[in-house]
Amino acid sequence: MTVPAPEAGALGTVGHSGDRIARLECFVIEVPRETPYLGPLRAGEAVNRRGYLVRRGNRTLYPTSDRSVLLRVTSRDGAVGWGETYGIVAPRAVVEIVEDVLAPVLEGAPVDAPAALHDALYDLMRVRGFFGGFYGDALAAVDIALWDLLGRRLGVPVSALLGGRRQATVPAYVSGLPAATLEARCDLARDWVGRGFRAVKFAAAVADDGAEAEIAALRRALGEGPEIMADLHWRHTAPEAIRLIRRMEAHRLSFAEAPCAPEDIEGQALVARGIGVPLALGEELRTVHEWLPRFERRCVGVAQPEMGRTGITEFHRIGVLAQGFGATVAPHASIGVGIFLAASLQAASTLDRLTWHEYQHSVFDAKRGFLDGDMDCAAGFYTVPTGPGLGVAPTAEALRHAA
Repeated sequence: MTVPAPEAGALGTVGHSGDRIARLECFVIEVPRETPYLGPLRAGEAVNRRGYLVRRGNRTLYPTSDRSVLLRVTSRDGAVGWGETYGIVAPRAVVEIVEDVLAPVLEGAPVDAPAALHDALYDLMRVRGFFGGFYGDALAAVDIALWDLLGRRLGVPVSALLGGRRQATVPAYVSGLPAATLEARCDLARDWVGRGFRAVKFAAAVADDGAEAEIAALRRALGEGPEIMADLHWRHTAPEAIRLIRRMEAHRLSFAEAPCAPEDIEGQALVARGIGVPLALGEELRTVHEWLPRFERRCVGVAQPEMGRTGITEFHRIGVLAQGFGATVAPHASIGVGIFLAASLQAASTLDRLTWHEYQHSVFDAKRGFLDGDMDCAAGFYTVPTGPGLGVAPTAEALRHAA
């Protein structure tokens, strides 16, 4: 018996499906915010002509609206998959990469090999040095959409494709207390704990009296039970971070996130060895190639992969690598309409050492009505979507915000 060779395209004979990718389409979603991300403007902060502001606390650029890039892949048989990537800054850069580079190569490729296609697309630009940044973000959106498409065609959740779900709900911690004063932030934290959440994380970039004063006030407000985490926003040298975190440990700090520059691997290693709580990092890292040296140097106690930057293929590889190095996983959740959040929950639910998942309440709650499906976050837990593929899809209301 002769087996017909698969249709050859730009990516060779990857995959076996008779169905093929027909087209990819991008949508930049922009949703206004009443209060900028991380809370009201501080002294010395201003919005520029493009709608961005620079937070003085961490020298990082943020938009005044919520933005992300949605991606729809359609097969020749009419099946659809959805992806999304982090697009809050210069989202058109991602769109151009998809439309000019990735889509023409993917057209005609089989729909049943998302991980193989991811690796083939990654290789396209390796020798040009574009294995991260906006190129990695574009790959993430495509990868999520291809896994969603495959799951929908097979009628199973993405978690089943990754080996099976270990839990139907995922513990969520409340991230960010976007209020203007420390007293108001403490009140907000108390409110979330009263709703059943067992952990909160504050942002040192907007802790006006400093991170140590912030955690001391939060601990007094919340009592001894709830967990408190601190995002230090890459502000410190390694020695500064060690001294600060050591003082914060007196207030039962659960983990310290991003204390020093993300490029400073040796500094991260020094901090990890010099403190008594886990060091959490990784939201800015896109591939296992970036994660491996940090695991090898024992920088990572809590791995925080960001699905909007990694895509499902790399996210799952990072989660398995974390397990091998004894780290726990608490995925980062950034600004989006919920597609890559659903992908994060699908992949995270398959991991053995999952402890928490970030809950960006000021983002998630503002987008209710943007997705079909049963994904939710309440009383301290996410409900992992149960439908095929990602288990969610954007509604007409979400697409109404396409710029």
